[in-house]
Amino acid sequence: MRKVFALLLAVWLPVVSVHAAIVFSDGFENSDGEQWHQLGECRALLGVPRSGELSLRCKPGSSVLFSKEAIGEMGVLELWLRPETTTTSYRIHVMVSDLPSINALWQPVALIEHNAGDVSFKAHRVSIDEPAKRYLRLDVEVLSGALYLDDVMVERILLATALQKNEQRIVSGILDKLREDQNIAVQAESFRTLGANYAAQLDLQRQYLEYANALHSGIALALAGSERNRMSNPMAYASFRSIVTDARRVTTPLQQARLNSMLKPFGDLVTASLNVVSAGAYSAFAEPFKSFLASSFDKSNYNDAGLSRADRKFAEQNGLKIYQDAERFLAELEKELTQVTALDNELINIQKSVDRFRHDLDKQLRVTLQHASMARSQETVSRALSKDELARKKLMDEVAGNITLTANSYLRDGNNTELIRFILKTSEQLEQTQSYKDQFNQITSAVLTYYDRFERSVHSNQNPFSDAADKQIWENHALKARSYLQQSKESFNRAYL
Repeated sequence: MRKVFALLLAVWLPVVSVHAAIVFSDGFENSDGEQWHQLGECRALLGVPRSGELSLRCKPGSSVLFSKEAIGEMGVLELWLRPETTTTSYRIHVMVSDLPSINALWQPVALIEHNAGDVSFKAHRVSIDEPAKRYLRLDVEVLSGALYLDDVMVERILLATALQKNEQRIVSGILDKLREDQNIAVQAESFRTLGANYAAQLDLQRQYLEYANALHSGIALALAGSERNRMSNPMAYASFRSIVTDARRVTTPLQQARLNSMLKPFGDLVTASLNVVSAGAYSAFAEPFKSFLASSFDKSNYNDAGLSRADRKFAEQNGLKIYQDAERFLAELEKELTQVTALDNELINIQKSVDRFRHDLDKQLRVTLQHASMARSQETVSRALSKDELARKKLMDEVAGNITLTANSYLRDGNNTELIRFILKTSEQLEQTQSYKDQFNQITSAVLTYYDRFERSVHSNQNPFSDAADKQIWENHALKARSYLQQSKESFNRAYL
């Protein structure tokens, strides 16, 4: 397992990003809500915080929170939400404004929605991308139960994103100047800026493709086998191995062969090589195994098995207890497997999201190049994704030059219709790239949620076993899992957030 996580870290660590500075943070540890104006039924209470001792509990209905102080250079908003029941649904409208008043002109930024289901804390990350100082507002709508809100954080906008925010003003300025003056010299600077902004998105697309490729590899390694999965293998536990040993003592060679066949999916007890256990493998094993035990310790069986007098006496005196111990152990193991299966399914869903993201962004990169009159060949794509910074810079210069040249040629020919169409299409491509940033926020939210649920699942209070030896074995595995998880979380934070 150590090798698996070492490989996992080796894949994630090379993807370097600058961790954004935090410009706002509130874990609601102060019950006075000192950072927010509040309207409605949201209160900081003891109960079910994600961290610390308090979280904000919003009762069913509508509530409004907006920051008491303006927040400078808002980039990504991160917050953690937990519905009270499986039927609880919620909507949170994220807005910003220049003024801290409920009646101010609030600009919608994002909508966070949840329609019933899981009741654990879930991360949400949305891009605000406001380079100026703004007030932050959250409109909370909750149905069928309460909503817990915790660990709200806002990161500073990245410089590259702040520069790209000028693009809309550039396009608007170009269209205004077209109405006022057809002079090529007047438009030249605007066209050059538009071309430079358009070319810059290539590097943003490359960066997110690198992120997605590394996430793809990392998640695949995690799925290959982890300490957490091995914790649901019955062969890892002393009491189960004792049950198997006792069963072998009272069975015929043929019955022992059948027992070995049932245990084969879980690994080799002799070499201590344990396999990942799936819910399907477990369900196909549990009831047949209990039936096998019941028949093995039935008096008619062990009397006819050619056993020694001592073994027959052992079976008679201990058969019922061994069966009861097996039934208890398998019920406890099933609780463990339920958590492991849920985590596996979550990782599989993340993997699917990453695969879709990679496929769609690769396609978008080719469309971006084609719009700039670059060949949609693999050679051009390879230049865009090259590790050689000079090669990428040369391609970006060509792309910027082509955008500027095309716009100037339409203006020189007096073809305003095609010029406006071209400028709007260019703007559309820039906006499309921005949408991939929002999609990646959703992926990172899912990974953060997975980490959180994984961490909670290996907490000592989640130990399902009653036997002291089994409890200690579970805790030993959990201790390793917690250590590996912390290393992985830290590398993920450095690389992607």
